[in-house]
Amino acid sequence: MDFDPVPGLEAFRLEVREFLKGLPPDLIDRPRSTRSTPADVKRWQQKLHVRGWAAPYWAKAHGGTGWSVQQMLVFDEECAAVGTPSQDGFMHKLLGPLLNEFASPEQKAQHLPPALCGERLWCQGFSEPGSGSDLASLRTRAELDGDHYVVNGQKIWTSYAHESDWIFLLVRTDANVKKQEGISFLLVDMKTPGITVRPIRSIDDFHHLNETFFDNVRVPVGNRVGEEGQGWAITKFLLNNEHASTAELPALKRYLRVIHRLADTQRVDGQRLRERPEFALKLARLEAELMAIDMLVQRVAGLEMEHHPDALPLGSMLKIRGTELQQKLTDFHVEALGDLGAVAYPHPEQGTEVQLPGQDTARGLANDMFFRRASTIYGGTSEVQRGIIAKLLFQL
Repeated sequence: MDFDPVPGLEAFRLEVREFLKGLPPDLIDRPRSTRSTPADVKRWQQKLHVRGWAAPYWAKAHGGTGWSVQQMLVFDEECAAVGTPSQDGFMHKLLGPLLNEFASPEQKAQHLPPALCGERLWCQGFSEPGSGSDLASLRTRAELDGDHYVVNGQKIWTSYAHESDWIFLLVRTDANVKKQEGISFLLVDMKTPGITVRPIRSIDDFHHLNETFFDNVRVPVGNRVGEEGQGWAITKFLLNNEHASTAELPALKRYLRVIHRLADTQRVDGQRLRERPEFALKLARLEAELMAIDMLVQRVAGLEMEHHPDALPLGSMLKIRGTELQQKLTDFHVEALGDLGAVAYPHPEQGTEVQLPGQDTARGLANDMFFRRASTIYGGTSEVQRGIIAKLLFQL
């Protein structure tokens, strides 16, 4: 891998910073979970659309910026540093590239413009109760009835289903073939009759997960992406496309900045944490791990853009190492807080009139630590990722 400075990259970084400096004060330093509030996401997307940066991760031919991997990473890093809202990652990093590759012209015309200008938010309907990491075992059925599919079944862990306008959905359209061959990919309006969303409040005391039920939901055949039974191949494209983002590098860097802040503000026996050798050693080791993740992200993202076969096993390595580091860093937050780490602060996005001791310093850090317990499970468990690595690299 070439680690020489990329010509023009620092000039691009300054360009991004100048744009961010011009944002309204109430659009920066926003509380961020996996996805910001709908109002923040849509407002931020509209600002990017006006600037011509509505799709940082898409090719120019598809209405995107056409940025290099390094430019995308710089953009993400600078946005995270000032605390802009998040984009709708389900659309811009997952569904958008998939639609650009597989959708019909009519589907692109229907769904891409609203995504670019911030009018429509998406969620993902893949996981089901009892399926675990075996996505091909899904049981939600879609039976053809004239020019509609009738969908029945249940999805679980549907992030932001309660705030989304549409869902992209895997369904079983043929139960008489090999399980991977009987799956189709549908786009469904969340306002369609028969869809019920029930909240799941997670251990971080925040509501972003849901159960989603489909009871005789009628979906036009024109909402199927690709051919019937092509859903598994389409989904592999989607999953392969997300490996460089699974480590959540901007979040990792944000977590490290928090630790440095705590290192200077928290004290033990009158001594700053940074001055304590055991703390400084652990911090140095975590910084080294983050540097390694940073380099691997760039390598995997570059391979993905080239459609190189090594992207898949290296992406699985990145998913393992990146999510493990998320857990280490957020654990370290709580350790560094000392007694404040035991306080059950409300999530920053919930808002509260109650003022608790140390709230300005500690609020949200334990929530992040609890949330990241799931990092090594969602998006394909670490055990599944190790199986992929063994199969592809060691021919096991």
